Amino acid sequence: MRWLRNDAVMMLLCHFHAVYYGGNKASCQVIQGHFGRPVYLTKKNYMKLLTLILLLGVTGSINAQKKDAMPTLKSILLEQLKTTHNSEDWFVPVNIAIDGLTPEQASWKDTSSNHSIVQLVNHLIFWNSDQLAKFKGEKQPAFSGDNNETFSGLDKTTWQQSIHRIDSIMVAWEKAVEDADDAKLQKWYNVIAHIGTHNAYHTGQIIYIRKMRGNWNPEKGVK
Repeated sequence: MRWLRNDAVMMLLCHFHAVYYGGNKASCQVIQGHFGRPVYLTKKNYMKLLTLILLLGVTGSINAQKKDAMPTLKSILLEQLKTTHNSEDWFVPVNIAIDGLTPEQASWKDTSSNHSIVQLVNHLIFWNSDQLAKFKGEKQPAFSGDNNETFSGLDKTTWQQSIHRIDSIMVAWEKAVEDADDAKLQKWYNVIAHIGTHNAYHTGQIIYIRKMRGNWNPEKGVK
């Protein structure tokens, strides 16, 4: 038998139970072959063929699942960026962390050198913008080399601009990674991974301030 028609395979599976329980040569299923010649299967051969079909089906399914689930460098980097931007996963992303804050709440700071939420967000804006410009081959923002200067912005009137800016920069980062080829990502993966870690670190500080000030909703992800 060279080939089995699709309907023959279906008959093979459908009649397994009957053949398994005492089928003989006379009662075995007759299957139409590729050339129209009927092929008689004994119970032994019938079982072998059925086993082969099932194994091939299971193997094909596993291989398809592995192919679909196989992560790439690009998919890993994108996931890291998105989970620190607006996609809820193991921790709260920055968009949710700053959602609902008034300018007064965002600009509050204690009398120490600790930063306000506005300052933390503007710090993230600076470094994400700086590295994105470098990644795209564009002119980077002016920088004196003093990291303290990146924690700018105690002006309450600019808070809404900061909210929009951090979101738009993260969207731009995700698009840049999506459009990049593998060769570029191989050169930049370490920097991009650290960007995600840096975003998550300061987002944690933002949530800490909100919890301390009593304006954090625990239903958003951190009890």
